[in-house]
Amino acid sequence: MTFTGSAPGIATAPGGATLADVRGFLALLIAGPLMAAENPRVEYAMGVLEDGRGNPEAARAHYEKARLLDPLALPLVENSVEILLGAGDREGAVKLMRDLAAASPDRVDVQLSYSHLLEQQGRGDAMAQKLAIDVLEKVLVKKPGDISVTSRLLHLFRDRGDKQKALELMNQLPADDPQAAQIFASAAQAMFDKKDLPARDRVDRRYRSALLAHPKNVPLVRAASDYFRETGRTDDAIAVLREHVNTAPWSLDLRTRLGIMLFSAKKDDEGEKTLKEVIEIRPRSEQALQSLAKFYRLKGDEIQARFYGAELLKYRGGSPREFEVLADEFLAADDPRSARLLLEKGVFDHPARIELSTKLAIATRRDPETKSKAGRLFLEAEAAMGANAKMDPEFLLESADCLIEEGKSKAAEERLRNAIKAFPADRKKETAAALRRLAALWEQEKRNLDAAKSLRQRADALDQ
Repeated sequence: MTFTGSAPGIATAPGGATLADVRGFLALLIAGPLMAAENPRVEYAMGVLEDGRGNPEAARAHYEKARLLDPLALPLVENSVEILLGAGDREGAVKLMRDLAAASPDRVDVQLSYSHLLEQQGRGDAMAQKLAIDVLEKVLVKKPGDISVTSRLLHLFRDRGDKQKALELMNQLPADDPQAAQIFASAAQAMFDKKDLPARDRVDRRYRSALLAHPKNVPLVRAASDYFRETGRTDDAIAVLREHVNTAPWSLDLRTRLGIMLFSAKKDDEGEKTLKEVIEIRPRSEQALQSLAKFYRLKGDEIQARFYGAELLKYRGGSPREFEVLADEFLAADDPRSARLLLEKGVFDHPARIELSTKLAIATRRDPETKSKAGRLFLEAEAAMGANAKMDPEFLLESADCLIEEGKSKAAEERLRNAIKAFPADRKKETAAALRRLAALWEQEKRNLDAAKSLRQRADALDQ
Protein backbone atom coordinates (compact mmCIF):
# COMPACT_ATOMS: atom_id res chain seq x y z
CA MET A 1 0.00 0.00 0.00
CA THR A 2 1.25 3.45 -0.83
CA PHE A 3 0.26 6.12 1.65
CA THR A 4 0.67 9.82 0.86
CA GLY A 5 4.14 11.06 1.61
CA SER A 6 5.46 7.60 2.46
CA ALA A 7 7.14 4.63 0.85
CA PRO A 8 5.16 1.57 -0.28
CA GLY A 9 3.95 -0.50 2.63
CA ILE A 10 1.83 -3.63 2.81
CA ALA A 11 -1.21 -5.13 1.15
CA THR A 12 -4.19 -2.94 0.23
CA ALA A 13 -6.80 -5.22 1.81
CA PRO A 14 -6.98 -6.48 5.41
CA GLY A 15 -6.81 -10.09 4.24
CA GLY A 16 -4.01 -9.45 1.73
CA ALA A 17 -1.14 -10.05 4.14
CA THR A 18 -0.52 -13.04 6.38
CA LEU A 19 -0.05 -12.68 10.12
CA ALA A 20 3.57 -13.71 9.65
CA ASP A 21 4.03 -10.88 7.12
CA VAL A 22 2.50 -8.37 9.48
CA ARG A 23 4.48 -9.55 12.50
CA GLY A 24 7.69 -9.37 10.51
CA PHE A 25 6.78 -5.90 9.30
CA LEU A 26 6.06 -4.72 12.83
CA ALA A 27 9.33 -6.17 14.09
CA LEU A 28 11.21 -4.13 11.50
CA LEU A 29 9.34 -0.99 12.46
CA ILE A 30 9.94 -1.48 16.16
CA ALA A 31 13.64 -1.75 15.47
CA GLY A 32 13.62 1.45 13.39
CA PRO A 33 12.88 5.14 13.84
CA LEU A 34 9.29 4.89 12.58
CA MET A 35 8.07 3.92 16.04
CA ALA A 36 9.31 7.21 17.38
CA ALA A 37 6.17 8.87 16.03
CA GLU A 38 2.71 7.69 15.08
CA ASN A 39 2.78 6.10 11.67
CA PRO A 40 -0.19 5.11 9.47
CA ARG A 41 1.56 2.02 8.17
CA VAL A 42 2.11 0.75 11.70
CA GLU A 43 -1.55 1.33 12.56
CA TYR A 44 -2.72 -0.40 9.41
CA ALA A 45 -0.42 -3.36 10.10
CA MET A 46 -1.83 -3.56 13.63
CA GLY A 47 -5.32 -3.59 12.12
CA VAL A 48 -4.44 -6.52 9.86
CA LEU A 49 -2.98 -8.32 12.86
CA GLU A 50 -6.13 -7.83 14.92
CA ASP A 51 -8.28 -8.93 11.99
CA GLY A 52 -6.25 -12.14 11.82
CA ARG A 53 -6.81 -12.68 15.53
CA GLY A 54 -10.55 -12.31 15.13
CA ASN A 55 -10.82 -8.92 16.86
CA PRO A 56 -12.78 -6.78 14.36
CA GLU A 57 -13.45 -3.90 16.75
CA ALA A 58 -9.77 -3.50 17.65
CA ALA A 59 -8.88 -3.81 13.96
CA ARG A 60 -11.32 -1.04 12.97
CA ALA A 61 -9.86 1.23 15.63
CA HIS A 62 -6.38 0.81 14.17
CA TYR A 63 -7.64 1.27 10.59
CA GLU A 64 -9.44 4.46 11.58
CA LYS A 65 -6.37 5.82 13.35
CA ALA A 66 -4.27 5.04 10.26
CA ARG A 67 -6.73 6.97 8.08
CA LEU A 68 -6.75 9.97 10.40
CA LEU A 69 -2.95 10.04 10.36
CA ASP A 70 -2.96 10.05 6.54
CA PRO A 71 -6.43 11.26 5.45
CA LEU A 72 -5.44 11.65 1.77
CA ALA A 73 -4.30 8.02 1.35
CA LEU A 74 -6.81 6.45 -1.04
CA PRO A 75 -6.22 2.83 0.08
CA LEU A 76 -6.90 3.80 3.70
CA VAL A 77 -10.05 5.68 2.79
CA GLU A 78 -11.28 2.83 0.59
CA ASN A 79 -10.67 0.42 3.46
CA SER A 80 -12.74 2.60 5.80
CA VAL A 81 -15.46 2.86 3.16
CA GLU A 82 -15.67 -0.92 2.94
CA ILE A 83 -15.97 -1.14 6.72
CA LEU A 84 -18.77 1.44 6.77
CA LEU A 85 -20.63 -0.28 3.96
CA GLY A 86 -20.28 -3.60 5.76
CA ALA A 87 -21.87 -1.97 8.81
CA GLY A 88 -24.74 -0.65 6.68
CA ASP A 89 -23.63 3.00 6.88
CA ARG A 90 -23.99 3.86 3.19
CA GLU A 91 -24.32 7.60 3.85
CA GLY A 92 -21.16 7.70 5.93
CA ALA A 93 -19.22 5.74 3.32
CA VAL A 94 -20.26 8.07 0.50
CA LYS A 95 -19.46 11.16 2.61
CA LEU A 96 -15.99 9.84 3.42
CA MET A 97 -15.16 9.34 -0.25
CA ARG A 98 -16.82 12.62 -1.25
CA ASP A 99 -14.64 14.52 1.24
CA LEU A 100 -11.50 12.90 -0.18
CA ALA A 101 -12.60 13.72 -3.74
CA ALA A 102 -13.23 17.36 -2.76
CA ALA A 103 -9.78 17.56 -1.18
CA SER A 104 -8.07 15.95 -4.21
CA PRO A 105 -9.69 17.44 -7.35
CA ASP A 106 -6.69 16.71 -9.57
CA ARG A 107 -6.18 13.07 -8.59
CA VAL A 108 -7.66 10.82 -11.26
CA ASP A 109 -7.46 7.70 -9.07
CA VAL A 110 -9.51 9.36 -6.32
CA GLN A 111 -12.15 10.69 -8.72
CA LEU A 112 -12.48 7.30 -10.39
CA SER A 113 -12.91 5.61 -7.02
CA TYR A 114 -15.52 8.16 -5.93
CA SER A 115 -17.44 7.80 -9.20
CA HIS A 116 -17.33 4.01 -8.93
CA LEU A 117 -18.72 4.16 -5.39
CA LEU A 118 -21.57 6.40 -6.53
CA GLU A 119 -22.32 4.05 -9.41
CA GLN A 120 -22.27 0.91 -7.26
CA GLN A 121 -24.28 2.35 -4.40
CA GLY A 122 -26.72 4.12 -6.69
CA ARG A 123 -27.89 1.19 -8.77
CA GLY A 124 -31.28 2.20 -10.14
CA ASP A 125 -30.82 5.74 -8.79
CA ALA A 126 -30.68 8.10 -11.79
CA MET A 127 -29.43 10.97 -9.64
CA ALA A 128 -26.49 8.97 -8.25
CA GLN A 129 -25.59 7.80 -11.74
CA LYS A 130 -25.73 11.36 -13.06
CA LEU A 131 -23.47 12.50 -10.23
CA ALA A 132 -21.01 9.71 -11.07
CA ILE A 133 -20.92 10.94 -14.67
CA ASP A 134 -20.52 14.56 -13.60
CA VAL A 135 -17.49 13.64 -11.49
CA LEU A 136 -15.76 11.99 -14.43
CA GLU A 137 -16.70 14.67 -16.95
CA LYS A 138 -15.05 17.29 -14.74
CA VAL A 139 -11.88 15.19 -14.63
CA LEU A 140 -11.94 14.84 -18.41
CA VAL A 141 -12.07 18.62 -18.79
CA LYS A 142 -8.84 18.88 -16.81
CA LYS A 143 -7.26 15.78 -18.35
CA PRO A 144 -8.65 15.42 -21.88
CA GLY A 145 -8.01 12.06 -23.50
CA ASP A 146 -7.41 10.21 -20.24
CA ILE A 147 -8.06 6.59 -21.22
CA SER A 148 -9.14 5.31 -17.80
CA VAL A 149 -11.69 8.10 -17.33
CA THR A 150 -12.99 7.80 -20.88
CA SER A 151 -13.43 4.05 -20.50
CA ARG A 152 -15.50 4.46 -17.32
CA LEU A 153 -17.63 7.18 -18.87
CA LEU A 154 -18.37 5.05 -21.89
CA HIS A 155 -19.48 2.27 -19.58
CA LEU A 156 -21.84 4.64 -17.77
CA PHE A 157 -23.26 6.09 -20.99
CA ARG A 158 -23.92 2.60 -22.33
CA ASP A 159 -25.69 1.65 -19.12
CA ARG A 160 -27.94 4.69 -19.49
CA GLY A 161 -28.56 3.98 -23.15
CA ASP A 162 -27.13 7.37 -24.10
CA LYS A 163 -25.73 6.31 -27.47
CA GLN A 164 -25.18 9.86 -28.72
CA LYS A 165 -22.93 10.87 -25.82
CA ALA A 166 -21.10 7.58 -26.05
CA LEU A 167 -20.39 8.20 -29.75
CA GLU A 168 -19.15 11.71 -29.06
CA LEU A 169 -16.81 10.38 -26.40
CA MET A 170 -15.61 7.52 -28.60
CA ASN A 171 -14.71 9.98 -31.35
CA GLN A 172 -12.51 11.88 -28.91
CA LEU A 173 -10.32 8.83 -28.32
CA PRO A 174 -6.81 9.04 -29.86
CA ALA A 175 -6.91 7.53 -33.33
CA ASP A 176 -3.83 5.31 -33.11
CA ASP A 177 -3.55 4.56 -29.40
CA PRO A 178 -3.62 0.76 -28.77
CA GLN A 179 -5.72 0.92 -25.62
CA ALA A 180 -8.04 3.51 -27.15
CA ALA A 181 -8.63 1.27 -30.17
CA GLN A 182 -9.65 -1.62 -27.92
CA ILE A 183 -11.97 0.60 -25.88
CA PHE A 184 -13.51 1.97 -29.08
CA ALA A 185 -14.09 -1.55 -30.41
CA SER A 186 -15.57 -2.79 -27.15
CA ALA A 187 -17.97 0.13 -26.94
CA ALA A 188 -19.00 -0.16 -30.59
CA GLN A 189 -19.64 -3.89 -30.33
CA ALA A 190 -21.79 -3.34 -27.24
CA MET A 191 -23.89 -0.60 -28.85
CA PHE A 192 -24.28 -1.64 -32.48
CA ASP A 193 -25.67 -4.70 -34.19
CA LYS A 194 -23.18 -7.08 -35.83
CA LYS A 195 -24.83 -6.39 -39.19
CA ASP A 196 -24.25 -2.63 -38.89
CA LEU A 197 -21.54 -2.35 -41.54
CA PRO A 198 -20.80 1.39 -41.08
CA ALA A 199 -20.20 0.80 -37.35
CA ARG A 200 -18.00 -2.18 -38.15
CA ASP A 201 -16.06 -0.10 -40.65
CA ARG A 202 -15.32 2.51 -37.98
CA VAL A 203 -13.91 -0.17 -35.71
CA ASP A 204 -11.87 -1.58 -38.61
CA ARG A 205 -10.28 1.79 -39.25
CA ARG A 206 -9.44 2.27 -35.57
CA TYR A 207 -7.75 -1.08 -35.32
CA ARG A 208 -5.85 -0.70 -38.57
CA SER A 209 -4.64 2.76 -37.61
CA ALA A 210 -3.42 1.55 -34.23
CA LEU A 211 -1.81 -1.55 -35.77
CA LEU A 212 0.04 0.58 -38.30
CA ALA A 213 1.49 2.69 -35.48
CA HIS A 214 2.08 -0.17 -33.04
CA PRO A 215 2.62 -3.44 -34.95
CA LYS A 216 4.56 -5.01 -32.05
CA ASN A 217 1.92 -4.35 -29.37
CA VAL A 218 0.85 -7.84 -28.26
CA PRO A 219 -2.47 -6.98 -26.51
CA LEU A 220 -3.51 -4.83 -29.48
CA VAL A 221 -2.65 -7.51 -32.05
CA ARG A 222 -4.43 -10.20 -30.04
CA ALA A 223 -7.54 -8.04 -29.65
CA ALA A 224 -7.56 -7.06 -33.33
CA SER A 225 -7.12 -10.63 -34.58
CA ASP A 226 -9.89 -11.84 -32.27
CA TYR A 227 -12.14 -9.04 -33.50
CA PHE A 228 -11.65 -9.93 -37.17
CA ARG A 229 -12.07 -13.65 -36.44
CA GLU A 230 -15.26 -13.10 -34.42
CA THR A 231 -16.72 -10.95 -37.21
CA GLY A 232 -16.21 -13.78 -39.70
CA ARG A 233 -13.05 -12.51 -41.40
CA THR A 234 -10.50 -15.20 -40.64
CA ASP A 235 -8.17 -14.14 -43.47
CA ASP A 236 -7.94 -10.63 -42.00
CA ALA A 237 -7.29 -12.08 -38.55
CA ILE A 238 -4.49 -14.23 -39.98
CA ALA A 239 -3.04 -11.25 -41.84
CA VAL A 240 -2.90 -9.24 -38.60
CA LEU A 241 -1.04 -12.03 -36.81
CA ARG A 242 1.27 -12.70 -39.73
CA GLU A 243 2.28 -9.03 -39.95
CA HIS A 244 2.95 -8.97 -36.21
CA VAL A 245 5.08 -12.14 -36.34
CA ASN A 246 7.11 -10.74 -39.23
CA THR A 247 7.70 -7.53 -37.28
CA ALA A 248 8.24 -9.19 -33.89
CA PRO A 249 9.58 -12.71 -34.58
CA TRP A 250 10.22 -13.24 -30.86
CA SER A 251 6.47 -13.07 -30.13
CA LEU A 252 5.96 -16.83 -29.74
CA ASP A 253 2.52 -16.76 -28.12
CA LEU A 254 1.01 -14.94 -31.08
CA ARG A 255 2.99 -17.07 -33.51
CA THR A 256 1.33 -20.07 -31.85
CA ARG A 257 -2.01 -18.33 -32.19
CA LEU A 258 -1.26 -17.81 -35.89
CA GLY A 259 -0.48 -21.50 -36.39
CA ILE A 260 -3.74 -22.58 -34.74
CA MET A 261 -5.74 -20.09 -36.78
CA LEU A 262 -4.10 -21.34 -39.99
CA PHE A 263 -5.30 -24.85 -39.11
CA SER A 264 -8.83 -23.55 -38.61
CA ALA A 265 -8.61 -21.88 -42.04
CA LYS A 266 -7.59 -25.24 -43.61
CA LYS A 267 -4.11 -23.91 -44.37
CA ASP A 268 -2.56 -27.01 -42.85
CA ASP A 269 0.93 -26.87 -44.35
CA GLU A 270 1.54 -23.32 -43.20
CA GLY A 271 0.00 -23.98 -39.79
CA GLU A 272 2.17 -27.07 -39.30
CA LYS A 273 5.30 -25.15 -40.30
CA THR A 274 4.46 -22.24 -38.00
CA LEU A 275 3.86 -24.38 -34.93
CA LYS A 276 7.01 -26.43 -35.53
CA GLU A 277 8.97 -23.17 -35.64
CA VAL A 278 7.53 -22.29 -32.24
CA ILE A 279 8.55 -25.65 -30.77
CA GLU A 280 12.03 -25.35 -32.26
CA ILE A 281 12.48 -22.11 -30.34
CA ARG A 282 10.45 -23.04 -27.24
CA PRO A 283 10.23 -26.85 -26.87
CA ARG A 284 7.92 -26.53 -23.87
CA SER A 285 5.24 -24.61 -25.76
CA GLU A 286 2.21 -26.52 -24.47
CA GLN A 287 -0.35 -24.96 -26.78
CA ALA A 288 1.75 -25.65 -29.86
CA LEU A 289 2.40 -29.26 -28.80
CA GLN A 290 -1.27 -29.84 -28.07
CA SER A 291 -2.35 -28.34 -31.39
CA LEU A 292 0.13 -30.44 -33.37
CA ALA A 293 -0.88 -33.62 -31.52
CA LYS A 294 -4.53 -32.94 -32.30
CA PHE A 295 -3.73 -32.03 -35.92
CA TYR A 296 -1.82 -35.26 -36.56
CA ARG A 297 -4.47 -37.32 -34.78
CA LEU A 298 -7.18 -35.92 -37.05
CA LYS A 299 -4.92 -36.44 -40.05
CA GLY A 300 -4.40 -40.09 -39.14
CA ASP A 301 -0.65 -39.76 -38.59
CA GLU A 302 -0.53 -41.77 -35.36
CA ILE A 303 3.27 -41.76 -35.06
CA GLN A 304 3.46 -37.97 -35.03
CA ALA A 305 0.34 -37.71 -32.88
CA ARG A 306 1.91 -39.97 -30.25
CA PHE A 307 5.19 -38.08 -30.37
CA TYR A 308 3.68 -34.64 -29.76
CA GLY A 309 1.16 -36.04 -27.28
CA ALA A 310 4.03 -37.52 -25.26
CA GLU A 311 6.02 -34.28 -25.40
CA LEU A 312 2.98 -32.42 -24.11
CA LEU A 313 2.52 -34.80 -21.17
CA LYS A 314 6.22 -34.66 -20.31
CA TYR A 315 6.23 -30.88 -20.10
CA ARG A 316 2.70 -30.10 -18.93
CA GLY A 317 1.84 -33.25 -17.04
CA GLY A 318 -1.56 -34.86 -17.21
CA SER A 319 -3.98 -37.25 -15.58
CA PRO A 320 -2.94 -40.87 -14.86
CA ARG A 321 -5.41 -41.97 -17.52
CA GLU A 322 -3.76 -39.78 -20.16
CA PHE A 323 -0.36 -41.32 -19.41
CA GLU A 324 -1.78 -44.84 -19.42
CA VAL A 325 -3.66 -44.52 -22.71
CA LEU A 326 -0.72 -43.02 -24.59
CA ALA A 327 1.71 -45.56 -23.12
CA ASP A 328 -0.59 -48.35 -24.32
CA GLU A 329 -0.48 -46.84 -27.81
CA PHE A 330 3.33 -46.86 -27.78
CA LEU A 331 3.43 -50.46 -26.56
CA ALA A 332 0.90 -51.54 -29.19
CA ALA A 333 3.05 -49.83 -31.84
CA ASP A 334 6.10 -51.80 -30.60
CA ASP A 335 7.80 -48.67 -29.28
CA PRO A 336 8.58 -49.63 -25.66
CA ARG A 337 11.29 -47.02 -25.27
CA SER A 338 8.86 -44.15 -25.85
CA ALA A 339 6.37 -45.82 -23.53
CA ARG A 340 9.01 -46.18 -20.83
CA LEU A 341 10.15 -42.56 -21.03
CA LEU A 342 6.56 -41.37 -20.84
CA LEU A 343 5.70 -43.66 -17.94
CA GLU A 344 8.75 -42.57 -15.96
CA LYS A 345 7.29 -39.08 -16.01
CA GLY A 346 3.82 -40.43 -15.22
CA VAL A 347 5.04 -42.39 -12.19
CA PHE A 348 7.00 -39.37 -10.97
CA ASP A 349 3.86 -37.22 -11.20
CA HIS A 350 1.50 -39.89 -9.81
CA PRO A 351 3.56 -42.21 -7.57
CA ALA A 352 0.48 -43.70 -5.91
CA ARG A 353 -1.11 -44.89 -9.16
CA ILE A 354 -0.34 -48.61 -9.40
CA GLU A 355 -1.52 -48.90 -13.00
CA LEU A 356 1.33 -46.62 -14.08
CA SER A 357 3.92 -48.53 -12.06
CA THR A 358 2.84 -51.83 -13.62
CA LYS A 359 2.93 -50.35 -17.12
CA LEU A 360 6.39 -48.94 -16.42
CA ALA A 361 7.67 -52.38 -15.40
CA ILE A 362 6.32 -53.87 -18.65
CA ALA A 363 7.75 -51.10 -20.84
CA THR A 364 11.11 -51.31 -19.06
CA ARG A 365 11.33 -55.02 -19.74
CA ARG A 366 10.35 -54.66 -23.40
CA ASP A 367 12.90 -51.89 -23.99
CA PRO A 368 16.26 -53.55 -24.84
CA GLU A 369 18.13 -50.65 -23.23
CA THR A 370 16.59 -51.25 -19.80
CA LYS A 371 15.49 -54.90 -19.85
CA SER A 372 17.91 -55.88 -17.10
CA LYS A 373 16.36 -53.36 -14.68
CA ALA A 374 12.80 -54.61 -15.04
CA GLY A 375 12.92 -57.23 -12.27
CA ARG A 376 13.19 -54.66 -9.53
CA LEU A 377 10.28 -52.67 -10.95
CA PHE A 378 8.04 -55.77 -11.05
CA LEU A 379 8.82 -56.50 -7.41
CA GLU A 380 8.17 -52.89 -6.38
CA ALA A 381 4.87 -52.81 -8.26
CA GLU A 382 3.73 -56.10 -6.70
CA ALA A 383 4.68 -54.88 -3.23
CA ALA A 384 2.69 -51.69 -3.77
CA MET A 385 -0.37 -53.67 -4.90
CA GLY A 386 -0.57 -55.87 -1.84
CA ALA A 387 -1.13 -59.61 -1.50
CA ASN A 388 -4.84 -59.68 -2.40
CA ALA A 389 -4.74 -57.26 -5.34
CA LYS A 390 -6.07 -58.37 -8.71
CA MET A 391 -3.13 -58.17 -11.11
CA ASP A 392 -3.31 -57.33 -14.79
CA PRO A 393 -2.66 -60.46 -16.90
CA GLU A 394 -0.18 -58.65 -19.15
CA PHE A 395 1.77 -57.67 -16.05
CA LEU A 396 1.72 -61.27 -14.82
CA LEU A 397 2.99 -62.61 -18.16
CA GLU A 398 5.84 -60.11 -18.38
CA SER A 399 6.71 -60.74 -14.75
CA ALA A 400 6.75 -64.49 -15.39
CA ASP A 401 9.15 -64.10 -18.33
CA CYS A 402 11.39 -61.98 -16.15
CA LEU A 403 11.42 -64.65 -13.41
CA ILE A 404 12.15 -67.41 -15.92
CA GLU A 405 15.23 -65.52 -17.09
CA GLU A 406 16.31 -65.23 -13.46
CA GLY A 407 15.90 -68.98 -12.97
CA LYS A 408 12.86 -68.69 -10.68
CA SER A 409 10.59 -71.10 -12.53
CA LYS A 410 8.26 -71.93 -9.62
CA ALA A 411 7.40 -68.25 -9.07
CA ALA A 412 7.04 -67.83 -12.85
CA GLU A 413 4.68 -70.82 -13.03
CA GLU A 414 2.43 -69.25 -10.39
CA ARG A 415 2.22 -66.01 -12.33
CA LEU A 416 1.45 -67.82 -15.60
CA ARG A 417 -1.37 -69.73 -13.93
CA ASN A 418 -2.79 -66.49 -12.51
CA ALA A 419 -2.48 -64.78 -15.88
CA ILE A 420 -4.45 -67.56 -17.59
CA LYS A 421 -7.22 -67.15 -15.02
CA ALA A 422 -7.15 -63.35 -15.25
CA PHE A 423 -7.74 -63.05 -18.99
CA PRO A 424 -11.42 -62.39 -19.75
CA ALA A 425 -13.30 -64.87 -21.94
CA ASP A 426 -13.20 -62.63 -25.01
CA ARG A 427 -9.39 -62.51 -25.07
CA LYS A 428 -8.89 -65.98 -26.46
CA LYS A 429 -5.71 -65.20 -28.40
CA GLU A 430 -3.93 -63.85 -25.33
CA THR A 431 -5.15 -66.75 -23.20
CA ALA A 432 -3.87 -69.23 -25.77
CA ALA A 433 -0.45 -67.56 -25.76
CA ALA A 434 -0.30 -67.77 -21.95
CA LEU A 435 -1.22 -71.47 -22.06
CA ARG A 436 1.60 -72.15 -24.50
CA ARG A 437 4.07 -70.24 -22.34
CA LEU A 438 3.26 -72.39 -19.33
CA ALA A 439 3.43 -75.54 -21.46
CA ALA A 440 6.81 -74.49 -22.81
CA LEU A 441 8.12 -73.94 -19.28
CA TRP A 442 7.11 -77.46 -18.23
CA GLU A 443 8.51 -78.97 -21.42
CA GLN A 444 11.81 -77.13 -20.99
CA GLU A 445 12.12 -78.51 -17.46
CA LYS A 446 10.86 -81.97 -18.56
CA ARG A 447 8.02 -82.12 -16.06
CA ASN A 448 4.23 -82.22 -16.22
CA LEU A 449 4.54 -83.30 -19.85
CA ASP A 450 1.02 -84.71 -20.11
CA ALA A 451 -0.35 -81.49 -18.58
CA ALA A 452 1.76 -79.47 -21.02
CA LYS A 453 0.27 -81.41 -23.93
CA SER A 454 -3.22 -80.73 -22.57
CA LEU A 455 -2.45 -76.99 -22.31
CA ARG A 456 -1.37 -76.90 -25.95
CA GLN A 457 -4.57 -78.63 -27.01
CA ARG A 458 -6.59 -76.07 -25.06
CA ALA A 459 -4.63 -73.28 -26.76
CA ASP A 460 -5.25 -74.77 -30.21
CA ALA A 461 -8.95 -74.97 -29.46
CA LEU A 462 -9.03 -71.29 -28.49
CA ASP A 463 -7.38 -70.36 -31.78
CA GLN A 464 -10.15 -71.99 -33.82
